[in-house]
Amino acid sequence: MIHVGLIIGIAVIAILVIYAIVTYNSLIKFRNWIQEAWSQIDVQLKRRHDLIPNLVNTVKGYATHEKETLEKVIQARSQLVSGSAQDRIDADNEIQQTLKSIFALAESYPDLKANQNFLSLQEELTSTENKVAYSRQLYNKTVAEYNIKRETFPTIILANMMNFKRQEQLEIPEAEREVPTVEF
Repeated sequence: MIHVGLIIGIAVIAILVIYAIVTYNSLIKFRNWIQEAWSQIDVQLKRRHDLIPNLVNTVKGYATHEKETLEKVIQARSQLVSGSAQDRIDADNEIQQTLKSIFALAESYPDLKANQNFLSLQEELTSTENKVAYSRQLYNKTVAEYNIKRETFPTIILANMMNFKRQEQLEIPEAEREVPTVEF
């Protein structure tokens, strides 16, 4: 006759193995979702990267003395495709700030403001900015869900054993956290 303790021991081990497999697969799924969310950000950053030279060339003809602003955009643009993930996020933040400056320039140059090419590029970049914002939001949501899953007990034990690290969310720069002053 089979010993009852042996059957219980085998059942407990089988349950633990099944739990470990399900947990591992779940963490892998979340890690892949995070990578997919990051790739969506990359797609939008690449789109913006492709639009910027056209915008810079359009503005150059109108605002030749705004060379410093245009050079900032070009420099940040090159970092956007060649750096690490954090470098690309930093470059993205720099480009966001500089593009705001370029769009503000249009107010000083009525001919530029009326230029159809500039208006079209401005509209496309605004659309891209919205897509970047949505992609960042999706990334942060996915990271938050992963971190919650990873850090709950008993998953955290297996996550640490299997080297699943906590993921960091994308943060906005301090300058963008400040409430802008509106003067009339």
